[in-house]
Amino acid sequence: MELLQLKYFQTVAYMEHITKASKKLNIAQPSLSLMIKRLEDEMGTPLFDRKGRNIQLNESGKILLKHVNTIFSEIENAKMEIQNRYNETHKKIMISISNPRFLSGVLIEYINENPNSYIQQSLGSKESISIQLKKGEIDLGIAGPPIEDEAIESCILMEEEIVLVIPKNHILSDKITIDLKEVASESFISLAGYEEYKSIINQLYQTASFEPKVIFEVDFDLLIEMFQLNKCVGLIPITLCKKYQLNYVKLSDPNARFVVGLSWLKEKVLSSYAKDFKDFIITYYYKNH
Repeated sequence: MELLQLKYFQTVAYMEHITKASKKLNIAQPSLSLMIKRLEDEMGTPLFDRKGRNIQLNESGKILLKHVNTIFSEIENAKMEIQNRYNETHKKIMISISNPRFLSGVLIEYINENPNSYIQQSLGSKESISIQLKKGEIDLGIAGPPIEDEAIESCILMEEEIVLVIPKNHILSDKITIDLKEVASESFISLAGYEEYKSIINQLYQTASFEPKVIFEVDFDLLIEMFQLNKCVGLIPITLCKKYQLNYVKLSDPNARFVVGLSWLKEKVLSSYAKDFKDFIITYYYKNH
């Protein structure tokens, strides 16, 4: 059993698709299939359930993947310890977030205090951030809702209330709180993408027993502009309403909450720079939210 063989298995296990995995690994599909077959022969059991062209990791495969992740995590730990010992100038911090606003304000303040920092930031879904952490590709991840996984440590950065943005001249705009069903007939603006947030919003609609009439589905920057026209209603976190001075009304539903968390791999040894950045993020959110 070789490390390369296990790395190939890890990629196939997460993608659950031989053709896509072979393209990502830049090897021929037959060669990859043969390597997986040899690994299964060596383990003495199938690692995937095969259904036509599709494959799915079975229970034996899940057990192996857990240990393979640990092996590569330990290798990354060894690399990090060596780098920390022999190269104290190593300052690269890798972080992935599910929404750009999660680092808004944080980065500027951190860089002002640590001008020589090197931060590599990427965007991804909560699921992809979880996978990147397990594979050792990033140091930290910020997602909402927080990642829940036995291999990952998470702490809550903020829990913000979801409110209804409403035109200033609307008949309900002076109310302190409303039931969401009171605006069931209104035209809504929705945030495009960001499936984790949309899932929470859809649950609020289901509780109110209606499907909204969405006439605009736009990205974050356009979302704020559309609300500023005072033509439609929509659901967004209260922190954004305050930041952009949008008119809003609170919801009576106690589940109108959005939780954001910072995550890191339990077994990963963070560099001193990544650890400092992690602590800085936690302190920043504690002071500002």
